[in-house]
Amino acid sequence: MLFRGLSFACAPGDALLVAGANGIGKSSLIRMLAGLLRPIAGSVASEGAIGLVDERLALDPNLPLGQALRFWERLDDCVAPARAHEILQLEPLLDVPVRYLSTGQKKRAALARLLNRSCPIWLLDEPLNGLDTQAQASFEALIAQHCAAGGIALVASHQGIALPDPARVELAEYAV
Repeated sequence: MLFRGLSFACAPGDALLVAGANGIGKSSLIRMLAGLLRPIAGSVASEGAIGLVDERLALDPNLPLGQALRFWERLDDCVAPARAHEILQLEPLLDVPVRYLSTGQKKRAALARLLNRSCPIWLLDEPLNGLDTQAQASFEALIAQHCAAGGIALVASHQGIALPDPARVELAEYAV
């Protein structure tokens, strides 16, 4: 058991920061919220599609980035993939095999998948890891836009991140 007595709710437009040291359970909580892990006790409920960005890229490393993203764009019924490519500065990388991308480039590709899904609920596990200062600021702006449009952003991070009027959960307060 990682934590006990943890309870929170998010409404459209909310941003929630789940904070805590490495190893305290932030990623496990995100996986529970995404439906990838079951809680030992209690329940998780959500309404609306969920988009998850964590350390797993979910892009074929042997394909060029553009082709790997197109696979998901077709599955997710994406209508404007060029928008995410432009916002995240991926156009110059679309012919590069995914395995040759830097950590930051891979993170931006994962964020493109998220933008292309149009999910109202974003679950972001350490979303700024691997991003340079400019990319961090751009992604923070995207989160603010998402929340301003009525989306929900739940961010797990041990580092600072600018969120629009965030609620904050310190997992250490619920640690077992």
